[in-house]
Amino acid sequence: MNTIKLLDEIIKNFTLLKNKHDIIEKIAQTWITSIKNGNKVIFCGNGGSAADSQHLAAELMGRYLIDRNPMPAMSLTVDTSALTAIGNDYGYENIFSRQLKGVGKKGDCLVGISTSGNSKNIIEAFKVAKDKEIITIAFTGNSGGEMLKLADITLNVPSEITNNIQEMHIACGHIICGIVENNFFGQ
Repeated sequence: MNTIKLLDEIIKNFTLLKNKHDIIEKIAQTWITSIKNGNKVIFCGNGGSAADSQHLAAELMGRYLIDRNPMPAMSLTVDTSALTAIGNDYGYENIFSRQLKGVGKKGDCLVGISTSGNSKNIIEAFKVAKDKEIITIAFTGNSGGEMLKLADITLNVPSEITNNIQEMHIACGHIICGIVENNFFGQ
């Protein structure tokens, strides 16, 4: 593998990502409105996107750059007992939707992170979110997949390569966390 070529690809992707600044800002404002209204930001994803969902929930609940009070956030990927019980009893496609039925409420934000945009368990969670009037936000790759049709807002980053999509997802998540944190606790 050519390191320079790989770095050039990352630079190209992040340069193109600047074209998504309006969507990134819209997502941040959506999280801000939800939190101001006494709601929470809920994350879900699979594999590396599960790690990203946990990471971003922790940035809000713990701290990002400012020492401050926690903001209401959670990831549906962290409870292995719930994941395995629901997967066993109701099917893997229902691991997030079943949890969302229990903890989600009108006005919450559900952030589904999927490089393909076709993760069945996130799609099922988006359907439950619609029924419960939970705002849906998709972080996907360039095509957006099936989630593009279901999401209220889609951040479809400019790549179809999994690792490059994940790099942009976490960078965008950090930017959004920074905007949200600064809104509530900035100088």
